[in-house]
Amino acid sequence: MARLPLFRLVSLALRQLLRDARAGELRVLFFAVLVAVAASTAIGYFGARLNGAMVLRATEFLGADLVLEGSSPAREEQIRVGRELGLKHAQIVEFSSVVATDNGIQLSSIKAADDAYPLRGQLKSAAQPFAEEQQGGGPKPGEAWVEPRLLTALDLRVGDDIDVGSKSVKITRVLTYEPDRAGNFYSLTPRVLINLDDLQATGIVQPGSRVSFRELWRGDAPALESYRNVIQPGLDANQRLLDGRDGNQQIGGALGKAERYLNMASLVAVLLAGVAVALSATRFANRRFDASALLRCLGLSRRETLWLFSLQLAMLGLLASFTGALLGWLAQLGLFALLHDLLPADLPPGGVLPALAGMGTGLVALAGFALPPLAALGRVPPLRVLRRDILPIPASTWTVYGAALLALGLIMWRMSLDLVLTFALLGGGLISALILGSVLLLGLKGLRRGLAKASLPWRLGLGQLLRQPLAAAGQALAFGLILLSMALIALLRGELLDTWQNQLPKDAPNYFALNILPADKDAFGAHLQTLQAQAAPIYPVVPGRLISINGEPVQEIVTKDSSGDKAVQRDLSLTWSANLPEGNELTEGQWWSEQPSGEVPGVSVEAKVAESLKLKLGDHLIFTVAGVNREAQVTSLRTINWDNFQPNFFMIFQPGTLQDLPTTYLTSFYLATGHDSQIIELSRSFPAVTILPIDALLDQLRSILAQVTIAVEYVLLFVLAAGMTVLFSGLQSTLDERIRQGALLRALGAERQLLIKARRIEFGLLGATSGLLAALGAELVSLALYRFAFDLPWHPHPWLLVLPVLGALMVGGAGVLGTRRALNASPLTVLREG
Repeated sequence: MARLPLFRLVSLALRQLLRDARAGELRVLFFAVLVAVAASTAIGYFGARLNGAMVLRATEFLGADLVLEGSSPAREEQIRVGRELGLKHAQIVEFSSVVATDNGIQLSSIKAADDAYPLRGQLKSAAQPFAEEQQGGGPKPGEAWVEPRLLTALDLRVGDDIDVGSKSVKITRVLTYEPDRAGNFYSLTPRVLINLDDLQATGIVQPGSRVSFRELWRGDAPALESYRNVIQPGLDANQRLLDGRDGNQQIGGALGKAERYLNMASLVAVLLAGVAVALSATRFANRRFDASALLRCLGLSRRETLWLFSLQLAMLGLLASFTGALLGWLAQLGLFALLHDLLPADLPPGGVLPALAGMGTGLVALAGFALPPLAALGRVPPLRVLRRDILPIPASTWTVYGAALLALGLIMWRMSLDLVLTFALLGGGLISALILGSVLLLGLKGLRRGLAKASLPWRLGLGQLLRQPLAAAGQALAFGLILLSMALIALLRGELLDTWQNQLPKDAPNYFALNILPADKDAFGAHLQTLQAQAAPIYPVVPGRLISINGEPVQEIVTKDSSGDKAVQRDLSLTWSANLPEGNELTEGQWWSEQPSGEVPGVSVEAKVAESLKLKLGDHLIFTVAGVNREAQVTSLRTINWDNFQPNFFMIFQPGTLQDLPTTYLTSFYLATGHDSQIIELSRSFPAVTILPIDALLDQLRSILAQVTIAVEYVLLFVLAAGMTVLFSGLQSTLDERIRQGALLRALGAERQLLIKARRIEFGLLGATSGLLAALGAELVSLALYRFAFDLPWHPHPWLLVLPVLGALMVGGAGVLGTRRALNASPLTVLREG
């Protein structure tokens, strides 16, 4: 017989799809894909836009969305590209210089900024020291805003003139806050802000001067990404691009954790969606064995039959995917409308990637999990028209299911871009399923011995599970995955976020005290005690630069834009300490011990910087400090908790190494709100000390935490929707068989109440077993997540033992309701059709 044209196959597939849709046979599969895509799309948009909002908030501490920084001015084409893309632009030049007055001179940090600065956040200033702050504005040409300690150091007042190089400027306001200085705790010289128009007149910036040039950019995400892509390849060796993550260690770390928490919740929903599609696709294929046999009798080849049902499934998948993507997009709009008071007004749109990723998730899961039963449709023998007990020749589906899981894993990785998180969830879930499924099969076989002594409702309920133990184990695992997902989201919402929040306690230091002079050290510490301030240790600080590793210049060792490169391009704040600071943990080597005389003193290096600099224990380093070289030997590597707001250092020297050099001290402390007068008194008592409030930074981190918590709570709603789809799909997958069995039992005289009791026992036991599997699986997966993904200490969770009870109630109730058609169907009609 001639092959059927593709157009005819498509037409036939469409007619069958419309007919089956009216009959209701494809509704379960359609809604499984729809919910999968809608959940994935909504979560994708919610996560992407919320993350964009958090990055937007973080850019306030950079003063812009993107910064081009270098030790030489940006090239003309680098500026032109940004303007052509419609980005807002501001310029800053920073350098150190001596400020001169009739009363003396003072080394200061000078910032020359144009009128557009800052692009994010606002400057804050006061008319007089310790007066009320005001937001906005900036110095005009001929004006300067200065920090209070410069006034104290040079006995100046607002209205006096100071000389910056060859330019005389008038102090018009007291500078109290710069948004892009929030992450720079270790500036040891007073700050002076002048207008960029006055820079040339100072005569300070000359070829070879040590100056930092910063081009600030603000705009929408696509334009910023285009700008980055255009200029990144042509950056000079002394240039780098910074965004909100790079501007501050604490903000960058918080955003990284927030992304991981949101991604974990999203991946759980993706796993549930895959299971729902798999169960529905299997029923789709099983119900078409008869139709496939009839088509084979009418002359369709095996290949054409397979193509026909594949096209039907593809049409269904595309329609459900488009509808689901639209519903997901509308759902995230609703979520953000509910949260408009808690989020920034200028949220990024999110683009089309979340919608495409959601559609891809549904289509790949549909194709992957429907492939084994679809392949069986092509092998249905025509003889099944006469003998319905004939089934397709079974084929090995390990390769096909492996490919489906691989595709699902790739989608999960694409959504999270985190292999550790993906493998922890997918791998942990698979291992849990294999182990717990095997245990469940053994348990079901053990129940056969007690079945003979059980009452009739128990024999009917347990008999349904024991008749097909493999299918019962699969259902228990599917229902268990729902409860497992809920448990993981509960862990995420509660324990993981609480652990993160506990790393940022309410009494986290909210002030940094810098530039404490040696003569003031003891008195300053005593004053903090009188204020009952919770203070960190007072650390000595010596600025120094690493210049050599094992005799080789560091510039020849580090890679561009690495953390090591950033560490050697500037002076580091070096310190020494007899004890390992709080929040530091040794990863290699040992802390100080008594060194024999004549040996090189030791230095402890932060682990990530050591990795970037290719440092190992025993390496010899040379630092230039205050014009002299000091040698040290790496004796330990350590990790740092950047979230604790304690003074943290890349390099900590052995005591006795740097004491003879000019030193200042720094510390951090917590003082409850409402003590402004005490801070003013502290500043007046120690005028040389810079007291830097970081409440804005702490509020930012707590805001990020609050947003992540809200996001996880709403993600839970989508996980529940996907979970209920799994539950409904699982029940529907066995509904035809249950209708036939119920009809036969009722024809033999079984009462309706007896069948209801049997259903309650069956599904209650199935739910309790699923809950037990979920509790054990949640412990296994949480162990992998805690140890490998979130780097947190793991401990058992006794509250997970409530899952068997929850499973029995939820699955038992849903099972009785979902299979009521088996009780209401007419036995005569069902037996005639069979």
